[in-house]
Order: sequence, then C-alpha cells, then structure tokens
Amino acid sequence: MSPPSNTRIDIKVLTKDLRAGSRAALARAITLVESRRGDHQAAARELVQALLPDTGKAVRVGITGSPGVGKSTTIDALGMFLIERGHKVAVLAVDPSSARTGGSILGDKTRMARLSATDHAYIRPSPASGTLGGVAAKTREAMLLCEAAGFDVVLVETVGIGQSETVVSEMTDFFLTLMLPGAGDELQGIKKGLVELADMIAVNKADGDNVKRAHQAAADYRSALHILNPRSQHWHPPVVTYSALTGAGISELWQKILEHRTAMSACGEFAARRREQQVKWMWSMLEQRMLARLRTEPSVRARVRKIEAEVADGHLTPSLAAERLAEMLK
Repeated sequence: MSPPSNTRIDIKVLTKDLRAGSRAALARAITLVESRRGDHQAAARELVQALLPDTGKAVRVGITGSPGVGKSTTIDALGMFLIERGHKVAVLAVDPSSARTGGSILGDKTRMARLSATDHAYIRPSPASGTLGGVAAKTREAMLLCEAAGFDVVLVETVGIGQSETVVSEMTDFFLTLMLPGAGDELQGIKKGLVELADMIAVNKADGDNVKRAHQAAADYRSALHILNPRSQHWHPPVVTYSALTGAGISELWQKILEHRTAMSACGEFAARRREQQVKWMWSMLEQRMLARLRTEPSVRARVRKIEAEVADGHLTPSLAAERLAEMLK
C-alpha cells in the first residue's frame, strides 16, 4: 500500500524519526520503499542513502525450512531469547508467492504471539510484487531501514521455495536451515542442495518422544556434510538439535551464530561477503529498473506487447525477441 498521494514526504523528518527508533516512522519508510510510484521510489532512494551510515551493524540471519518444520515457532522462541538479553529483533520475509496466495507471515504473526506483542520486535511481511527479484530488493532495503531504526538482529525468513533460499542466503550473514527429525528429510535435503547453502543445520522438535530421532537425524546430517564442500574453508557447518516448543537448545543456536561471525570476521570473509552482497544488490536493482521501464513506459509497452504476440504465435524466436527488447533500452 502506497502512502497517500496528497501527502508530502519530508525525508529529513522521516530520517530523524527513524533514527530515533520510531516504529511508526519505520512502517512509513518501508511502505515508501515498497511503493511503485516514481516519486515515492525517488524519495525512498534518497532516504536509504541518507541512512546508509546508520546501517550494517546488525546480525543478519536467514532462516529456511520445509512447511511444518516450525519456522514461526523458532523465530518466536529465538526472538524472545534475544530480546530478554537486550536485543531488538526485526523479522522480514522473502515470499515470491505472496501476490498469488497472500503469503504466510501475516498468519505467522499469530504463531509468533510473544514476539508480535513486544515493542522490541518488528515483524513485516514481504511486499506482494509477485517477482522474486522485486521482493528481494525491497527486503534488502527494509533490512537497512530496520538497522537504522536500531534493530540489531534481523531475521529474514524464506517462505517461498527453490531460488528464494539462494536469494536469502546471499543477503544475510548466516543461513540457518531447519529440519525435522526422521521422515526422510535428511536425504531429501541433500538432494535439493539446500544443505550446501547452510551455515548451520538445526533439527527442531527435539522434545518428548522425538529426542532420540532428532539426535539420529543430526548424526545423519553430520555424516552427509563431510562429503559436501562447505561455503567457507574457515567454517564447517555444525548440526544441532533444539526444541522451539520448550526453548531447549535455543541459546546454542545463537552462540553458533556468534561464533560464525567471529570466525568470518577474523579471516576477512565477513567484510568480503558484505561487499559482494552490495554489488549483487546493485545488479538486482538495475535488472528491476530495466524490466519496470519495459512494462510501464507507454511508448515502450505497445512495442513490447507486439513482440510478445509474435513470440507467442511462433513468428519470432525468443532469442531474437530478447535482442530487440534490449535494443529498446539503449
């Protein structure tokens, strides 16, 4: 939802309020970033640039896992653990399906009951832009805004599938993969390549009768990880068990995240990854800008539709059509 069209956006005031930690200002700023209006996008660019010196200090954690693994309960438990230790926690989502389904994190807010009720947490669903690149770009900007507002831990949840996990792993410092005990998830995770992105694997629901199965699943993952190339030679992804329901093992999850940050900082990979993320963000924004021009400029849209029709009818090859579209952007 865009800000009211008749409302003048005072970037200086918004910047000041955001730096002061105003939740209302943060909500307005993220809405501004998500707006598709040209003037709002220009204002958003000015805002993010002004706030850039106030960003980059937070711990950025990507969290993924199959449906039913307990992402929402885990985020609620981890978030409250951190808040009790003086942190401020922001939760963002990357969900390319949200335009079709409405996404899931709005429902998840009811499952993050404790976290959504505290002023020390901020939960924001992904924008319903319908494209993974668009959602990811807006999530990156929302992450910076949250950091400027004083949130020192940002949890980015991937609620989509496939490529969204890769995108989230590329915008965060630590990528946490959640798994269930048993049920064949171990081998399936390996096949999907999801485990290769992980900086840590955490097996949830290690409580009650599931404890033995959870430990067995963790052992299977440790064996599997020995045959995979880790993302960094300075960090071998650990495998832990925990219970989001009881809170057992949550402190170990956070400790491993801190250990990873220390190890990556010591070898210089932390700074290198952050620099690489910035460059990838630039290219992502450029791609979105070029696509937006093809879809929105009246002088271009008619020609684009004509080319689309020729491709659909088999009169023009997709490769030649792509070349013609590229020429239109010169």
